[in-house]
Amino acid sequence: MTLLAIIAVLFLGGILAWLAEHFYGRGSRWISLLTLLLAAVCLNSYTPEMHDGVTFTGAPKWWDSLTLAWIPRFGIHFSLAIDGLSFLLLTLTLAMGLFGLAITWRDIKFRRGFFYFNYLWTLAGVVGVFTATDLFLFFFFWEVMLIPMLFLIAVWGYEGRLYAAIKFFIFTQASSLLMLMAIVALVYLHYNNTGQVTFDYEALLGAELPAGIAYWLMLGFFIAFAVKLPSLPFHPWLPDAHTQAPTAGSILLAAILLKTGAYGLLRFTLPLFPDASIAFAPVAMALGAASIIYGAVLAFGQRDMKRLVAYSSVSHMGFVLLGLYALNTVAIQGAVMQMIAHGLSTAALFAIVGALQHRLHTRDMTQMGGLWSELPRLSAVALFFAVATLGLPGLGNFIAEFLVLLGSFGSDRWITAIAAIGIIGAALYALLMMQRVFFGLRRQVEETPKSSAGALDLNLRETLALLSLAVALVVLGLRPQGVFNTAQPAIADVVKRIESASVARSKTSAGAAATDIAAGWPQAEQRQGDKP
Repeated sequence: MTLLAIIAVLFLGGILAWLAEHFYGRGSRWISLLTLLLAAVCLNSYTPEMHDGVTFTGAPKWWDSLTLAWIPRFGIHFSLAIDGLSFLLLTLTLAMGLFGLAITWRDIKFRRGFFYFNYLWTLAGVVGVFTATDLFLFFFFWEVMLIPMLFLIAVWGYEGRLYAAIKFFIFTQASSLLMLMAIVALVYLHYNNTGQVTFDYEALLGAELPAGIAYWLMLGFFIAFAVKLPSLPFHPWLPDAHTQAPTAGSILLAAILLKTGAYGLLRFTLPLFPDASIAFAPVAMALGAASIIYGAVLAFGQRDMKRLVAYSSVSHMGFVLLGLYALNTVAIQGAVMQMIAHGLSTAALFAIVGALQHRLHTRDMTQMGGLWSELPRLSAVALFFAVATLGLPGLGNFIAEFLVLLGSFGSDRWITAIAAIGIIGAALYALLMMQRVFFGLRRQVEETPKSSAGALDLNLRETLALLSLAVALVVLGLRPQGVFNTAQPAIADVVKRIESASVARSKTSAGAAATDIAAGWPQAEQRQGDKP
């Protein structure tokens, strides 16, 4: 019942935070803090050491599971489960929820209760996405996390918030409907083969699908997850949503919501459609490499600091797509590490941009410069996360990108070589951002009094919140094995399914060739050439 308790705590906490505004305006954020701490305590009851060797038939290794009847007539159950992969992402979700709350503690000035209601319900939806093992329930939570995020952007965003919110909604909702169609078609085909109507994940893993239909169903899932990732060419919603969202909303988007797309590819697309995924892998890897280069080039050309960080997310999540579709353990482990490291580093960068905008009332890097002497603590922290995002050795981002490139090289060396250029692009836009904002020619902003500049530096709360993420990145860079061990069973299950599908494809191809020869197919001799 622990998984259900985490989701229920977040849902109920959101309602209480909304109601508390009518009694004590500042009570909403305290209720939100207590809610997240309580959810973290519930999650802490799971530890990787406790559950080593505990397996359930059909893999992956579920540490805990819960199944309740919901709509039994249509084979729909309220099914939740957690394994190492889910545990890592749930930890990231709650940690980033606490970080976003701490870093924006005093930023929300109006309708605080409704803000924290949407904030906690977004987190509840994400927790549901990471633990649902019924495909209908997964889609339900997928939609639950969409609506509150829409309100966060539309109500508390900046000048272009309505345009960004509508664009975010159209892209994500349209792709979600494609996934829903693919889910229903998958369930229907499984019913035709077995006579059983079910949305259960483990039951559908064994669905027998015609190759052509499986490919189209896989595309329905892939597009929905690629939009959320986001990958080129499904990314146009992201820069606007990030730029216009409030700081807390940007942190949730970058650190958590983008990871739901990667999780969907790893948990559902690859194992449900292994044969189609193998066939589609070269295209997906090419899209990943293109996203890496494209995102880096666009980030380099931005004047808006927040938009620069947004495009950097397109580039870094391209490494995730590249690693997942390299279809081997090393690359997928790198992709999982990239999900976590990117969540930490990009959340910190958005927090820094939000802090600068709050102090200087601008995100335009051409209006900044020379801030190192005025804001030494903020500048030093920004430098750390800038070099983290470009992949400095010793930090989690470096481990992630190195493993992705190492694993991908064995699958497609040319695509990997092109993707590696993105590392150079990351160095260029990250260092350009530092030079423009914190060094170079100083341009005083009218709203920032020169005499009070020293008082604008990071306070103790902000400093501790950012340093906690810095320490986490260092730990990931120096001791990454804990993450690898925790995620390994789930990754091994996916790789095993891919390898089994690959062997079956090879046998089918060999069998077809043998049949051609045995049957004396007229074209068989022509394959050796036209000469007699």
